[in-house]
Amino acid sequence: MTQSANQPYRIEKDSMGEVKVPSDALYQAQTQRAVDNFHFSRHTMPNGFVQALAYIKQTAALTNAQLGHLEGDIANAIADAAQAIIDGQHREQFPIDVFQTGSGTSSNMNANEVIATLASELLGGDVSPNDHVNMGQSSNDVVPTAIQISSVMAIENQLMPALGHLIISLQSKRQQIGHIVKTGRTHLMDAMPVTFDQELGGWQFQIEQAQKGIQATLPAVKALAQGGTAVGTGINADEKFARLFADNLSQATNIQFSASENFFYNLSSQDAIVALSGQLKTAAVALMKMANDLRWMNSGPLAGIGEIELQGLQPGSSIMPGKVNPVIPEATAMAAAQVIGNDTTITIAGQSGNFQLNVMLPVIAHNIIESIELLANSARAMADKAITNFTVREDNLERALARNPILVTALNPVIGYLKAAEIAKKAYKEGRAIIDVAEEETSLTRSELERLLAPEQLAKGGIAD
Repeated sequence: MTQSANQPYRIEKDSMGEVKVPSDALYQAQTQRAVDNFHFSRHTMPNGFVQALAYIKQTAALTNAQLGHLEGDIANAIADAAQAIIDGQHREQFPIDVFQTGSGTSSNMNANEVIATLASELLGGDVSPNDHVNMGQSSNDVVPTAIQISSVMAIENQLMPALGHLIISLQSKRQQIGHIVKTGRTHLMDAMPVTFDQELGGWQFQIEQAQKGIQATLPAVKALAQGGTAVGTGINADEKFARLFADNLSQATNIQFSASENFFYNLSSQDAIVALSGQLKTAAVALMKMANDLRWMNSGPLAGIGEIELQGLQPGSSIMPGKVNPVIPEATAMAAAQVIGNDTTITIAGQSGNFQLNVMLPVIAHNIIESIELLANSARAMADKAITNFTVREDNLERALARNPILVTALNPVIGYLKAAEIAKKAYKEGRAIIDVAEEETSLTRSELERLLAPEQLAKGGIAD
């Protein structure tokens, strides 16, 4: 490398010639070429993906040293340099746009160059980005592996705990308000009564099912591409490398990874990530359903449904004083919409496996990590700022229940559907309680009607004794 203290750049060389690189950059020529070529967005590769690249370089160096292919001092220097990146240092040294070469070669070389520079400084000697840091590897197995590692780590360290936290908050809220009966709704119209325990229990089960769906996809995501190298044959990698790499990575991350049974599958397709994204979309749908229910239930405070009151978090209008909006459910619904859109992008990208390599890997990495992070953050926000602290407006609930004409459904087995419909229409038209009209229109006594129409009993389902 050639550098002058009076210049803001230095000259680096690669197989294509000379390139001007910022004098303080840790990366080298190939990274700079990518910076110069790709100006498509403001998005660089996700932090989790960069961290996964560092884990790969660290583990590969130590594995190659174990196999006798890399000198121990070079391997240790690479491992120490990679650890700095794993710990969150030097993030500014990864400036390449998400929308780059489809294999992610630019990002792989970015990691190789930064780690080689840091390792050279630690070692006091020359560490090569290609010959040492990239030994036994190709961008074509490194980048799919980085997608897999970063996805699994984000799910296990962020998303699963966040969904678990939301489940606990729902359980707690059910214990607090579960006994309260409210008007059920189908088609947004009044229906038979339900309890808050039943309604929130439905939300909770949705989240639990989404959680199970995500977990079911993880074994395939944990079977790594690393070891397939250029086209899946494992050229230039020790035949023992893949299995030993997976074992070493498992120890480093405390997550059980394995070598794939078929590297051609991992390089040419992203089916495991497409499946994972589909389950993330299911979780997004569950969160959006919950968010929209909360918005409707909170609507008002006077002219809406007004069943609950979400905690006021910020002024809701720049012109209407006192207005407060359901900001957390709204933000969650938008995040869920983004995850659903990300899944479409991942699906399209996943089918771009032409022959031996998928060529939309960087955008898959960007979208899958964004989806996981959005879901994790949404779940925690919903738990802490929407579910935990909303209050129930019991006076509104009781008023609506008393006048709900659909309660007459409980009389169907006794008086028949047509007579019950007649009573419901009259009660609604006259704005009266069902029990009063039914007492006039049937031979049932008041006490019999009270027993048959009790909302608490109706919420249990079945026919009253």
